[in-house]
Amino acid sequence: MPRIPRTPRATTPRTTPRRDGEQREEPKAELPPLLRHAADLFVAHLRDERGLSANTVAAYERDVAQFFEFAARGRVAAPDQVEPLLLRRFLAQLHTRGLAASSLARKAAALRACFRYLTRRGLVQANPAAALGTPRGPQRLPAVLKQRQVNQLLAGPQPVDPVGLRDRAVLELLYATGIRVGELCGLRLHSIDLAAGSVRVLGKGAKERIVPFGEPARVALVDYLTRGRPAMKPDVAAAIPASETGNGLGEALFFNRRRRPMTPRDVRGMLERYRAAAGVPQGTSPHTLRHSFATHLLEGGADLRAVQELLGHVALTTTQTYTHVSNERLRKVYEQAHPRA
Repeated sequence: MPRIPRTPRATTPRTTPRRDGEQREEPKAELPPLLRHAADLFVAHLRDERGLSANTVAAYERDVAQFFEFAARGRVAAPDQVEPLLLRRFLAQLHTRGLAASSLARKAAALRACFRYLTRRGLVQANPAAALGTPRGPQRLPAVLKQRQVNQLLAGPQPVDPVGLRDRAVLELLYATGIRVGELCGLRLHSIDLAAGSVRVLGKGAKERIVPFGEPARVALVDYLTRGRPAMKPDVAAAIPASETGNGLGEALFFNRRRRPMTPRDVRGMLERYRAAAGVPQGTSPHTLRHSFATHLLEGGADLRAVQELLGHVALTTTQTYTHVSNERLRKVYEQAHPRA
């Protein structure tokens, strides 16, 4: 019996390391024109209309492209040919392959957003993803440092040179405001109001918010701005290419040792060095300080909606995660202290 030739399997774009350390992207799989057009429209909508971050847009683009490649292998050539069963089969296949529940949830969210948009544009008559659910895994509570551990971490940087002054200001500001590491790296000199003790943050969806900070962070920032930043700030004309001078890179608040604006990778590496020296739990990251900021506020009696505003959460349900952390701690304190617990 003659063998039936197999259709080549489409793959999502991957990157492979080159010898020089750079990433080389492999060619994308070709999609049917109507599916490619739908994906491009959705990505443009996320980037230009919703103003989502580059990382979020890239993640959603990969998720939608992966599904469309899966659909194309099933002889689907247009978005209006997608049925709810095909979407569920796609997620079920990824689930059986062991994909984490959080990744499945993101892919489902990307597909719901994509088909909701395509339905509004008239490219799909009935939204096939309207009732799309995702397999739920066990809910993981965010890791939170104790106040003693935070103090140990923040005491690590020695303000004796520009790098130490910068590191102290970065860690103090992260814990004092709970801002995301990407938001911190996006701060400019004019973002800080020392007189008011506040920082203007550009968050997700290009939404601005003003977050206050306390006296320890203000002192650390004053020291860094007067004795640290001038020594780390690049000579814009010499250190920054002419093509980039219009981006305001010379006005960044924090710079790395190469006199370039700090990146999230720089901040994570810096924090890891102080974490190890302070004996703080492994896995502590800038986001751990954000979790600790929110939890410590709630434990101190802060209003949940106020914490929501400070964190820049759109939905209150996202902030409510931290109430579970507080309740967990209350339970432990009760069990340790009550004689009949």
